[in-house]
Amino acid sequence: MSAETERTTDHIPEWKQEEVDELVELIESYDSIGVVNVAGIPSRQLQDMRRALHGSAELRMSRNTLLVRALEEVDSGLEDLTEYVSNQVGLVGTNDNPFGLYKQLEASKTPAPINAGEVAPNDIVIPEGDTGVDPGPFVGELQQIGADARIQEGSIQVLSDSVVVEEGDVVGDDVANVLSELGIEPKEVGLDLRAVYSEGVLFMPDELAIDVDEYRADIQSAAAAARNLSINAEYPTAQTVPTMLAKAAGEAKSLGIHAAVESPELADDLVAKADAQVRALAAQIDDDEALPEELRGVEVEQSTVEETEDEDEQATEEAESEEGESSEDEDDESGAEGLGNMFGD
Repeated sequence: MSAETERTTDHIPEWKQEEVDELVELIESYDSIGVVNVAGIPSRQLQDMRRALHGSAELRMSRNTLLVRALEEVDSGLEDLTEYVSNQVGLVGTNDNPFGLYKQLEASKTPAPINAGEVAPNDIVIPEGDTGVDPGPFVGELQQIGADARIQEGSIQVLSDSVVVEEGDVVGDDVANVLSELGIEPKEVGLDLRAVYSEGVLFMPDELAIDVDEYRADIQSAAAAARNLSINAEYPTAQTVPTMLAKAAGEAKSLGIHAAVESPELADDLVAKADAQVRALAAQIDDDEALPEELRGVEVEQSTVEETEDEDEQATEEAESEEGESSEDEDDESGAEGLGNMFGD
């Protein structure tokens, strides 16, 4: 190749260089850059999506060759996005994290009619019910495409949910016309994220499509299990020390009461235990004359020695439970806050 040919090849029209410069500026202005598919989105809905993204993300479309050149010019790993630049795509930039961007793009999708010749993205169903159409030739059109339609009570009604196109099949003219007449919009249109690059990591859509509530529940369950393990293994941490101290205090109290250790903190419990023992003993004596007057006719229902000890143990467990619930609530709140930041809530 001659030098003259090389110079001709390397030359870029001024308007193209200006476009690349603007794309580079957009790419460098955001923490996360994604490639989105915009094929099949009507102009009006695309403009609505742009407005919905305003303030949180910016969508920019250009020639694919210029998008690739801009990504390669920035480098820093962003050149990995170039393999996803094909057909009708655009760049979306945001300072949100990839999970938040994916969630926002999915939420912006809207129902849309399907045209003849398009492939059904899922089973297309005409639902059971009154079509609102007066009796006429339309009932034949419904029956022709496979709908269970009849004329009843002065209107055309579909007697059962009817699949008229299966997922993956091409939509015919007759089906498209019937769906349009019924106002059925069987597909969703929106910005499909192909890939997004953020903080040195390339994310795929399937990695971002997670159930946030389920993920939060899993994290909270794991945190609770780790906390219980720490307590049972007597491994102190900032989160478990309060519960371990409450547990130790409860056990020390139970031991002190059982061993009748004299202590100001146990005085009331020891007196209550002794009173219960005396009453339990008095209830076993049939001769009232042998008892002091204040113990005559005593009936013991739930004041036996064993029940008193059970109550002590129960009090200990309740103290531990209350402390544990308080700590878990704090863990849940902090965990929820962290997850909210992660997923853009």
